Amino acid sequence: MNRTSTHIASPRINRRSPLALGLGAGAAAMLPGRSRAQSLTLRYGHNNEPASVAGGQADWFAEAVAKHSEGDLAVEVFPSSQLGKLQELAEAVSLGTIALSHNTAGGIGSLYAPFAALDTPYLYRDVDHLMKVMDVGSPVMQELNQGLIEAANVRVIYAHYFGRRHLTANKPVYSPADLAGEKIRAVPFPIYTTAVEGLGAAAVPVDWSEVPTALATGVVAGQENPVNVILNVKLYEVQSHLMLTGHMSNAEVVVMNEDVWQGLSDAQKEAVSAASAEIRERATSAIQDNEEKDTQALREQGMTVIGPDDGLEIEAFRSSVQKLVQERFGDEYGALYEKIRAIG
Repeated sequence: MNRTSTHIASPRINRRSPLALGLGAGAAAMLPGRSRAQSLTLRYGHNNEPASVAGGQADWFAEAVAKHSEGDLAVEVFPSSQLGKLQELAEAVSLGTIALSHNTAGGIGSLYAPFAALDTPYLYRDVDHLMKVMDVGSPVMQELNQGLIEAANVRVIYAHYFGRRHLTANKPVYSPADLAGEKIRAVPFPIYTTAVEGLGAAAVPVDWSEVPTALATGVVAGQENPVNVILNVKLYEVQSHLMLTGHMSNAEVVVMNEDVWQGLSDAQKEAVSAASAEIRERATSAIQDNEEKDTQALREQGMTVIGPDDGLEIEAFRSSVQKLVQERFGDEYGALYEKIRAIG
């Protein structure tokens, strides 16, 4: 849906009021203790374009919630940073001014720091390992989710595969030395700036909504993202080279305000859970199925793709990134990393 609101929070809104709980106007009848006069509408804000898988899955989730609740629950989606940038969206779910959003694990780490460890570069063996860790029923996720609920009043309801992140620039890059002095956009959270610096570049935090302009104007010389994002946002128009560094395999994390969750009936919770399981699988499959196709499409759009067979020194990147990660996060997240590695 196309909405233009940029309002994030209001000091005049009581935390337990309908608007403060991320509910659509007229939803007061669905608050606990009220009789059911109409279906409950939950507001879902995110930063992605609707044409992307990450953006599209929010719409799929809205459709699935309506289906599984037989119309008792509605989700109203506000894409493309209409309700705020990444940090603002995370805070809005915590405050309850929107009910739902999705973000990187690093972004959720702004609400509960240990969560950022899930986005550590070169951490997962493969996509299957990543998705086992990110399952809401995994021991790692159960522990982190409880901490997130207690710290920020936010719970994870599902996470889907977002893709392997790769580097783009306007020159060929084969090793960390080739990035010396280059300004590369980083997602504005510490684990992401560490990844970019580990790759050899100077990390420049830029919110996603500003990335195309930052690239076009030379504020940054490159960026890193999954190929589906690079293709859908047409970054090939301002970037000539794609380096298949695969430095991060990560999931997009869908979160919900805890007060809103607790205010749902058992049937409504079951509908949300069923929709979550359905869309987790659908979005993960959509991104996996399209990764090679999207990479080829970028070639066809004129990008030069450089992978290990073309001389890309993956082990040099891995070693450099892991060294910096250990220096900055080893003491804080070492035990959690061991738990993640132990998941089979």
